Amino acid sequence: KQWYQRRVAITAGEEIKYDDDLSDSEAEEDLETALRSMQQTFQTEGIEESKEIPKATVSRRPEVVDDFIRNFLIRYKMARTLDSFQREWYELQQSGGLDNPELVPDCYVQNEELENKVKFLQKEIEKMRRGVNKAGTQYIKMKKERDYHRMHHRRIVQEKEKLFTDIRRLKKHYQSYEPALEELKNKYETAMREKMLTKIECEKNLGKIVNLTSTLSNYESVRASTNETVTKPTKEVELEGLVQQDDKSKKQFVHPKDSAIPTENGVNPYLNSSLPVTCHLTRPGGYRQTESFKAHDLAVSSMALHPFRDVVATVSDDTTWKMWSVPDGELLLTGRGHSMWIGGCAFHPDGTKLATGSGDTSVKVWDFSAGECVRTFNDHSHPVWSVAWHHSGNFLASSSMDNSSKLFDVASERCRCTFRGHSDSVNSLTFLPYSNILCTCSADKTISMWDIRTGLCAQTFYGHVNAINNVNFNTSGSAIVSCDAYGIVKLWDVRQVVEISSYDFEPHPANSATFDTSGSCLAICSNDGTVKMLEIEKNKVTELAGHEDGVQAAVFSRGGEMLISASSDTTVKIWS
Repeated sequence: KQWYQRRVAITAGEEIKYDDDLSDSEAEEDLETALRSMQQTFQTEGIEESKEIPKATVSRRPEVVDDFIRNFLIRYKMARTLDSFQREWYELQQSGGLDNPELVPDCYVQNEELENKVKFLQKEIEKMRRGVNKAGTQYIKMKKERDYHRMHHRRIVQEKEKLFTDIRRLKKHYQSYEPALEELKNKYETAMREKMLTKIECEKNLGKIVNLTSTLSNYESVRASTNETVTKPTKEVELEGLVQQDDKSKKQFVHPKDSAIPTENGVNPYLNSSLPVTCHLTRPGGYRQTESFKAHDLAVSSMALHPFRDVVATVSDDTTWKMWSVPDGELLLTGRGHSMWIGGCAFHPDGTKLATGSGDTSVKVWDFSAGECVRTFNDHSHPVWSVAWHHSGNFLASSSMDNSSKLFDVASERCRCTFRGHSDSVNSLTFLPYSNILCTCSADKTISMWDIRTGLCAQTFYGHVNAINNVNFNTSGSAIVSCDAYGIVKLWDVRQVVEISSYDFEPHPANSATFDTSGSCLAICSNDGTVKMLEIEKNKVTELAGHEDGVQAAVFSRGGEMLISASSDTTVKIWS
């Protein structure tokens, strides 16, 4: 028997007719007949049970036209078109218009498969293209990194060769010192032996002197008993005359125009008063840059704030000094007179003069009312780094590369005192507020405090391991801040002469550091082009970035509402 499937359109209310002639026994007989025929077929073809069963193959039957159309309409979700198609198709079948439905040609099916394959391959191509582009970008990036590391490696190799060359040169240089050291050692041992012999001889002579003195005293007592009046020996009279002449020679020369150095320290008006806190601590986000202007043609080396007005003075490597109003940045005055770079400046306490120190070894005082230089001091033998006024306004101090600091009397136009004690360049100095104490810092890694009345060093602070660039007091004069060439910033207690704390901003040098008016915040000028704001109590550091080169100086306004910074990029920036 042959079975086939036929589609029948069923209308509403129509019953389905089926043949009831088939019984369960006939179905079983048909199944047994089919199994027997299969066994006979296997036997005739010689297939044994022990052999491996072949894999089944799937043969694809061509798709009927109506199924193809239905699948197409279902794929594109054309429901209404599908309903219309089915209705018309079944009507044609019932009416006999379609005897044998045609099969879909294989070319359509193949075209569809090929189209799907083309789409899949296009997606793969696009994916591969993206991968190739990404790999190309990564390759270029790695090539640049390779070139950078190669260049860095070459530079390291060059530096290593240079260091080896220097080490070999220094080794030879040190070897040349060995004979000299041996000779000095022999001389030292000889000198020590002579010293011991001299000491022994001295003790012998002292014993003889004691004996002679006792003999003389006995002789004088005997002589006094015979004579009532005894005149002094001629030698003693001559000795007293020599002592008087020596005392006269030791008297210092006094100029008739010399100003008197105050015998007592002044009263600091800010010692017990409440001072305004900088707005960097009170406003969220701290300072922000609000103004910037080009101040000089070359690097700005230092800056000073006017004691009463919103005016700053800047000095530069272009041998000029200028005065600017802040925060608008308007140029007020320009001064020329130095023949080399200017390293430092300071306003007179009454605000009518400006002092500058230069690489031409001179210190000049400029009078704003006269519009010219009124004093010039040429006592230094090397470039001058910084200057500072005494609170009386009669004395001006300067520090120099000649390892000394000097105190000048403005009235008599002469050097009143030279402070010697540092073994290297004195890079900065400042006065303890309202006192006669001068503080200096040096490249010999020490900080010294001098009494200008005696010219003697009162105290020395040790702790830095690199050259100290700058030193400053807080407003009350109770603390000192210092910074060195490796970015180390230290706070010192003036009364106890001890280090309070230390902050590390290496490896970039710290060029200067200054307190705000309240003494609770520090502005540290770094050579990396930033100003680092340090909140002392919270130990919190924030950076003000904007300069393109090292920042050389920074000052707070009196109320703390502004910070003005000057840099080697020739600009001055205002932060508020």
